Amino acid sequence: MTKPIYIYDDSLLKYRFSSTHPFNQMRVKMTTDLLTMSSQLNETDIIKPRDATDAELGLVHKQDYMDAVKQAGEGSLSPEKMESYGLNTDDTPSFEGMHEKSRMLVGATLTAVDAVMEGRAKKAVSLAGGLHHGFSGRASGFCIYNDSAVAIEYMRQKYNQRVMYIDTDAHHGDGVQWIFYDSNEVMTYSIHETGRYLFPGTGSLTERGTEEGFGFAVNLPIDAFTEDESFLEIFKETLEAAIIKFKPDILFSQNGVDAHYRDPMTHLSVTSNTFEEIPRFVNEMADKYTDGKWIAVGGGGYNLWQVVPRMWAQIWLAMNGVPPLRGRLPEAFIAKYEGKCPIDFPVLWEDDLSDYDDIPRREDINEKNRSMLSRAMLHIEEQ
Repeated sequence: MTKPIYIYDDSLLKYRFSSTHPFNQMRVKMTTDLLTMSSQLNETDIIKPRDATDAELGLVHKQDYMDAVKQAGEGSLSPEKMESYGLNTDDTPSFEGMHEKSRMLVGATLTAVDAVMEGRAKKAVSLAGGLHHGFSGRASGFCIYNDSAVAIEYMRQKYNQRVMYIDTDAHHGDGVQWIFYDSNEVMTYSIHETGRYLFPGTGSLTERGTEEGFGFAVNLPIDAFTEDESFLEIFKETLEAAIIKFKPDILFSQNGVDAHYRDPMTHLSVTSNTFEEIPRFVNEMADKYTDGKWIAVGGGGYNLWQVVPRMWAQIWLAMNGVPPLRGRLPEAFIAKYEGKCPIDFPVLWEDDLSDYDDIPRREDINEKNRSMLSRAMLHIEEQ
């Protein structure tokens, strides 16, 4: 049995908008350190990424957009042009070497794809990826190139794979959905906070695909302040049903962890319990339906210190069949990062729920979610 593969190199940390921007790839290094210091990740597990080529980016991105990204990264694109491509906005500001640093993240995801497709592993993770808001010709929501969409189209064209895309980020996976909206060879599945309150405002139940792709977009918009039990009920029931209907060759999951109750940018209320369960359920689905083939990428997660490393570590543990760890984090990890942390630093694998607020509308929220679940299941069964 081949072991899972972990894609990482410090060069991936160069994708950085500014020192104050909420998207901070130091979380990838922190997760890697946490796993290494826990003796769960060894040097032999790690593969260094390659860069994506322009031809690979061009599988989903338009040439004029790629040219614009290159020029913006050189400081030679006019403000009007930048605005038309979604570049240099508050969310997605331009930075030096933007094309080169962005294609590294895509290349890391493609490195994971090739490792699985060539039989070197059944499972692989590249936490630097998961930039699901990127469009074919426009940047959006911290995302310049959409590594997930490129990887999916790459698998479809080069390896003739039917790909099931699973997105558990609190934000709707809009970029990936729209790129494959008319395809019946890719199913996009996104469970996310309703767009009534949260960027990008899309992902309603009625977004189901178009033409040949009708029925191949599955959206589960959950209510603000949804908690573990309701989230996991919806996720497990709908995901397995969608996999059974679609019959994918491989699972590709985007693992944003911004649904966590401590995340500053969303309004969901799940705990570490949900992020322990999600990857273990996806792992189970892969073993059951896709001969174990599963590629995982990162995504959202904006509480760098208290949330992301512990939650993302669960993906690697799940791939390796390791149950959720309990008790204190490694002392070496605490020593390295606690002094740098401007807020209370977590010292346990599981959440200390002393700051978890009771949700006053719990039953109302759960009832809304159950109603949505019933309608979503009808859509899946019709597919």
